[in-house]
Amino acid sequence: MDTVLKNKSRSKSFQRDLLLSLGGVFLLFAVCFSIYQYQREKDYKIDILHSRLQMYNYEMVQTLGMDSLTNSKLFHNYVERHQIEGLRVSVIDKEGQVILDSYDTNINSLDNHLQRTEIQQALLEGNGYDIKRVSQSTHETYFYSATRFDDVIVRAAVPYSLELTRSLQVDNTYIYFAAALTLLLGIVLYHITHRISRHIGYLREFAVKAEEGEELDHELERRLPDDELGDISHTIIMLYWKLRHSEEDKVRIKRQLTQNAAHELKTPAASIHGYLESILDNPDMPDDKKKHFLERCYTQSERMNKLLLDMSALTKLDEIDDNRSEARKDYRPVDVIQIIQNVLDDTALQLQEKGITPSLQLPQHIEVMGDQSLLYSIFRNLIDNAIAYATGASSLKITCTEVEKEGLHFYEFLVSDNGSGVEAQHLNHLFERFYRVDKGRSRKLGGTGLGLAIVKNAVAAHGGQATALSTPGGGLTIRFTLARF
Repeated sequence: MDTVLKNKSRSKSFQRDLLLSLGGVFLLFAVCFSIYQYQREKDYKIDILHSRLQMYNYEMVQTLGMDSLTNSKLFHNYVERHQIEGLRVSVIDKEGQVILDSYDTNINSLDNHLQRTEIQQALLEGNGYDIKRVSQSTHETYFYSATRFDDVIVRAAVPYSLELTRSLQVDNTYIYFAAALTLLLGIVLYHITHRISRHIGYLREFAVKAEEGEELDHELERRLPDDELGDISHTIIMLYWKLRHSEEDKVRIKRQLTQNAAHELKTPAASIHGYLESILDNPDMPDDKKKHFLERCYTQSERMNKLLLDMSALTKLDEIDDNRSEARKDYRPVDVIQIIQNVLDDTALQLQEKGITPSLQLPQHIEVMGDQSLLYSIFRNLIDNAIAYATGASSLKITCTEVEKEGLHFYEFLVSDNGSGVEAQHLNHLFERFYRVDKGRSRKLGGTGLGLAIVKNAVAAHGGQATALSTPGGGLTIRFTLARF
């Protein structure tokens, strides 16, 4: 219960952080956009008014001409004929002194205008304006627009009437639109983050249960969404189940190996104990019988020794499988043809006694990166298996061809005999540890039941796969691949 509450708390914390971060970014963008749009529209409306007054200034100069611009009578007549409500027009020289003014005829009482914002801009850039400055002579608030013409500046000003204020007022409709859009996206963002947070919470709950070893079910998987997030979560969960099953399989195989090994060792150990006990309990036993018992003890000890060696080989292969990348660092180029020839030389006497003639169909050169002893064990176990179990076989054929699978190059080997073969239901189990087609006969022949398991693991350690097939016409064929050097 505590774990579930913690998961919900963390889920809500994640949702809050995600919502605040994404929402904060969007809100900041909306505020910045609103400020930018407000200033842009304000500047646009000011530019319109400024342009209208500039046009008035230009029309005045063009109508009166530069020579008549400073004529008081012509100036006042023009202003009266082209009067705009509340308009005030001034003519100012470059030193800031007012030459003419449509509002105040006593120009000597007016202050120097050189430091006025619009005058400074007109002197520097040709025109300029100032917003909401109170006139010192009329004490009214004006919008000023000034234009420089050679040595004089014409300035037009309009008072901030209610109508002008409204015309310059920014339309706030876009602000309401931006607020509504922000609210809508906020709601959508909340639902999205809530959904993401909920499904991440499911995945976290699964991970916590897995970590604490609690019993898991597939209910959490069914709650996951059918989208990219769900696909990722399903993949993670599937990897967990595969890993868990793999670990369980390893434990099961090791336990089974231990049980089977104990069972296999018990028989020869009991036989040795019985023979030695008989010898010790019967000091007057005939020498020939005592020798027979000792020979049986030696045979059973050889069987135990072979079983221990095979188990040691499998343990080594399991270590290689767990640390395959590290093990392959020690791999060296190995001549496989020489390995096969060495195995045939070592088993020549047994093959001859069984009446089996080996034949090879190999390329001139076969070289792989691998462990020489493991490669030797592959071919040795296969040939020993044929010698022990290929009843009635007269030939043993070893062939090799080059194949390509998924862009990788391999050597594919076939080791085939023409013996009695194996029934189809046993083929898929031949590489299992301690698996026997005929348990009684296998033990009599001295087999440990680990030979083909060693073959399979040694082949896998060299990047290949091994399978068992029925030889056409009768017999058993072991097909396996080794990664090409």
